[in-house]
Amino acid sequence: LDIISDITAIPEPDASFDAIMCVEVFEHLPEPIKAIQEFARLLKPGGHLILTAPFCSLTHFAPFHFYSGFNRYFYQKWLKELGFDIIEIVPNGNYFEFLQQEIMRLNLMSRKYAIKAKSLSLLEYFAIWKILRILKRFSENDLDSDNTLCYGYNVLSKKQNK
Repeated sequence: LDIISDITAIPEPDASFDAIMCVEVFEHLPEPIKAIQEFARLLKPGGHLILTAPFCSLTHFAPFHFYSGFNRYFYQKWLKELGFDIIEIVPNGNYFEFLQQEIMRLNLMSRKYAIKAKSLSLLEYFAIWKILRILKRFSENDLDSDNTLCYGYNVLSKKQNK
């Protein structure tokens, strides 16, 4: 079911849903906490809320991009405060994978924002390849670097029975 409306004022009755899924939207909301409040109103007691949002993201869909990301502490504070129990928070990626992604964008970004610079040399391509291999090795041996940086979190929570 897709509803097209203001996410902070959805035209549905209280406690009318068993589950709500909101995927990669929060960074585009001026007031994401109001959306969580609305989800709490709409969910039946015991209903599930599934959320994803970037932890760190580049600006996209400008001018409708208000936040660069949400870490696990955002969810832990606001979901609990607004009447949800967190079932799980699963990181998507880790610090080293995030760096790999951004280094792989280097050529594209340089062509867009450093157009007066020369193209990457063969030696520079080799250096990038080597750095990517190092980051892959670090990622394979990662010990919770997602707390510092990752793509985002997949969050499953449940509205408390009150």
